[in-house]
Amino acid sequence: MAEALAAWYPQHKRDLPWRADRDPYHIWISEIMLQQTRVNAVVEYYKRFLAELPDAASLAFVSEERLMKLWQGLGYYRRAANLKKAAEVIVSKYGGVFPDMYEAIRGLPGIGDYTAGAISSIAYGLPTPAVDGNCLRVYARVFAYAGDIAKESTKREVREALLPMYRMADPMIMTQSLMELGACVCVPNGAPDCGNCPLASVCLAKEKDAWQRYPVKQAKPKRRIEKMEALVLVCGDKIAIKKRPETGLLANLWEFPNHSTEESNVHTASAFAGTLGAAPSKILVESSYRHIFTHVEWQIAAYCFLCEKMPEDLTWVTREELVETYAVPSAFAPMLELLETARSLSSVTEET
Repeated sequence: MAEALAAWYPQHKRDLPWRADRDPYHIWISEIMLQQTRVNAVVEYYKRFLAELPDAASLAFVSEERLMKLWQGLGYYRRAANLKKAAEVIVSKYGGVFPDMYEAIRGLPGIGDYTAGAISSIAYGLPTPAVDGNCLRVYARVFAYAGDIAKESTKREVREALLPMYRMADPMIMTQSLMELGACVCVPNGAPDCGNCPLASVCLAKEKDAWQRYPVKQAKPKRRIEKMEALVLVCGDKIAIKKRPETGLLANLWEFPNHSTEESNVHTASAFAGTLGAAPSKILVESSYRHIFTHVEWQIAAYCFLCEKMPEDLTWVTREELVETYAVPSAFAPMLELLETARSLSSVTEET
């Protein structure tokens, strides 16, 4: 496997910006961004992030508001919060220099076994297997391995099994090649491209024509449904937003006023706006959409109202400020579209 992967990877690797060097800070940022996120979606975020925060010190001292704005659209915002916490440790404990030992890297906030293994092997050439979904899928098919890949015990077992390969070959090539193979050849959705796989000759799943059986993974629990009513409140050239709680889903991010409700219509939405003290005077447009998280699905009824009052317990900002300064998660992105629709279909002023 090691020989086949080492020969295959240099000829087939994608040209990705975080592969331009072996800087541990660059690898760390890319690995955190790539968690639960497609590669194509990450590239521009990665470039913009490094242009503004090129090292651990700049990340440690960036304001939370600016950090979240840079992260806006990537989702899983706790990742960004942990990046800042880890950068603060790197500055205070390691003098701003990224640690070069696996145990020290693993001890940083937000870094688990996989990320520590990836940074250690790619940046420092340490024999530390990085076992993620791509690696597990390749391993399970090559060895017809029936362990449940959702279990931590399985990941530990695979890490141990890969150690000899990492010790006899270039750990950086081993990690990168397994990532690449799982992302582009032994893919998660659809049939693997066995004709272009460097491990096809030793793959038991191919030999048995049983790739559909691997990897084995326990079924995910059914998503919880939450129904909500959300408002775009417009008063003059200002729009109402508010900050989410410091803990929980989308912690500390900005949102449009909303609440949980089983039933929603223009009348209930207007009444809700009234309870906020906004004195709604005209409905501009209404819509509905859903946003899916890992464990919960939001079903949102959305309304845009002209209002006569600006209650102080809401934050009132211009559209430009909303776009340029405040981090609004993608769960509320359709609310911005609702505002644009209202502007084009109503008498809302151009400044709004």
